[in-house]
Amino acid sequence: MTVTGLHRPRTAPSPEPAAAPAGRPRWEYPALALLLVGTAVAYLWNLSASGWGNAFYAAAAQAGSVSWKAFFFGSSDAANSITVDKPPASVWVMALSVRLFGLSSWSVLVPQVLIGVGSVALLWATMRRQFGAAAGLIAGLVLAVTPVAALMFRYDNPDALLVLLMIAAVATLLRAVEDGRTRWLVATGALVGFGFLTKQLQVLLIVPALALTYLLAGPPGLAKRIGQLLAAGASLVVAAGWWVAAVELWPASSRPWIGGSQNNSILELTFGYNGLGRLNGNERGSVGPGMFEQLAEQFPGGELPGGAGMPGGGGPWGSAGIWRMFEPAQGGQIAWLLPAALALLVLGLVLRGRAPRTDAPRAALLVWGGWLLITGLTFSFMQGIFHEYYTVALAPAVAALVGAGVVLGWRVRDRAWVRAALAGTLAATGWMAWVLLDRTPDFVPWLRWLVVVAAVVGVVLLLVPQATAGRAGMVTALVAAFAALAGPVAYAADTIATPHHGGIVSAGPGTGFGPGGGRGPGGMPGMPAGGMPGMPAGGMPGMPAGGMPGMPGGTDARGAAERGMGGPAGGLLEGSKPGPAVTAALLADSADYTWVAATVGANSAAGYQLATQLPVMPIGGFNGTDPSPTLAQFQEYVRDGRIHYFIAGGGMGFGGRGVGTSAEITQWVEQTFTAKEVDGVTLYDLTAG
Repeated sequence: MTVTGLHRPRTAPSPEPAAAPAGRPRWEYPALALLLVGTAVAYLWNLSASGWGNAFYAAAAQAGSVSWKAFFFGSSDAANSITVDKPPASVWVMALSVRLFGLSSWSVLVPQVLIGVGSVALLWATMRRQFGAAAGLIAGLVLAVTPVAALMFRYDNPDALLVLLMIAAVATLLRAVEDGRTRWLVATGALVGFGFLTKQLQVLLIVPALALTYLLAGPPGLAKRIGQLLAAGASLVVAAGWWVAAVELWPASSRPWIGGSQNNSILELTFGYNGLGRLNGNERGSVGPGMFEQLAEQFPGGELPGGAGMPGGGGPWGSAGIWRMFEPAQGGQIAWLLPAALALLVLGLVLRGRAPRTDAPRAALLVWGGWLLITGLTFSFMQGIFHEYYTVALAPAVAALVGAGVVLGWRVRDRAWVRAALAGTLAATGWMAWVLLDRTPDFVPWLRWLVVVAAVVGVVLLLVPQATAGRAGMVTALVAAFAALAGPVAYAADTIATPHHGGIVSAGPGTGFGPGGGRGPGGMPGMPAGGMPGMPAGGMPGMPAGGMPGMPGGTDARGAAERGMGGPAGGLLEGSKPGPAVTAALLADSADYTWVAATVGANSAAGYQLATQLPVMPIGGFNGTDPSPTLAQFQEYVRDGRIHYFIAGGGMGFGGRGVGTSAEITQWVEQTFTAKEVDGVTLYDLTAG
């Protein structure tokens, strides 16, 4: 019998360090409990200050809590006029919570916290299995304190559930590498499939790393490995495809419009707006170039005045390029340990270089490294919609590589070149922290100096053999940990202390930069202060001087959505905030109507729906650009007495009138019905015409 760490098989020499020590140290479970309880308490702290968070998804959760049909499709409203622009898996979690505990900020947001704690626990378990207790705890801690993770594990976007499912897919893949059983690969495919039902094609970014890792390191013969991967692919298709098939085969006349699509097709949404459009920027119906194409159609000749368009090839989402993850908009979210993760990936692969083909620790490095590189490069070069919070998809891979690399290197720190590599990694980490903290000089101004001092001291100590042994080694490790984690911990604490709401959120203190490097006052991210090239000084016809309702403005990276801009009627990125008189008007005789109101844009509709817990029709979906309903359909609803009020001022484009069919409906209402002001909101009684 061979005992791990004492004997090595002669036929397949294994390099140092050993994959993981036998047994469990006495401190592991207390440390794990401290990590998980601490994460839960931190994420729950100040949670309700964010209100509904993203009202767009909170409204869908409310709808799903009262209508199983809305639950199945992920409808924005319980009357099933249109769906959210994603598959409904994340909405299912929240809707079930609302069904059980009633509608509140906590019932919507606490499931995200539980998902976050579960993600930390699952990452610990996965890393511990391959690299030992210390690696698992380091990886879990790094994930928990990553600023963008502290944001999204407290927010009702789909990203939290997506991250948990991706970690689970890697965990089952690595189990398959250990024993070669097909059932683990089938489970991996199913988890990726459920990831598709959470955020569509984004989950596929980890599939190449999963497949290549098993193809290289799986225990069975090559032919069987290929067959097992095909079985995993079939499992993926089944896990995702059942819902897609049901939606496509369901008669369109008896289901909601597929939000985000222009042709009422989930396949179009998958491969267009939420798919290839994100890569090449051709997103029909989006708030980027696609929206400006639709706006142009309202002008003679199909051109905006003066040839106005979005500046730069990246549109409002900034310039694509290799350094995008380190730019001011993204850096404070995720970049703190990116250089360290890449350096430690190389170190780990070198240390496991002589291992057998099926070496599980090396396979783990390959899958986490592949996840980080493929996802990071895709985010860096995509031309379509890109938000800072997308970077949470990189956090587990960064955390895992840091945990694995630090432990693998520390176990052989008696080698001078390993100590030099660890010291160089710490130096790069300290420099990265200085750069990021220097972008917010008014935020804990002394911290960047303290971090640099700790990094310098840590580098010196790592280079001295005596300083890495015994109790001195513990001191060195603590100094290095402080230098690496003080910055992200401070940003995560600021994130937890700050309420967040709206369609675009970011972690940490504002840097004065938005996506791609800057925000022009009162304009879109990345737009010059003077407005779009060729736009008349007064702006587009019908547009308020301050810019489009609900669009980000000002100068900090959190954007107008997080500062509550958009007014009582809400806007593109911010939910409406109805006063008591408006709410009372919508509740009056509500049983007589299918929809108590209709308004342009799903965020505008969301606030009214959450206030009344009754269906409000979001004309045009999230962006107000979907052709749902058509003018003829809306007129039929009005003739049949199914809609009580039309609420003006939401959405975007031309003073909240929307574009396309949304603009047609708004114009018809304005010409046909009489407006009245209630709580600063313009209402049209559609039963009085």
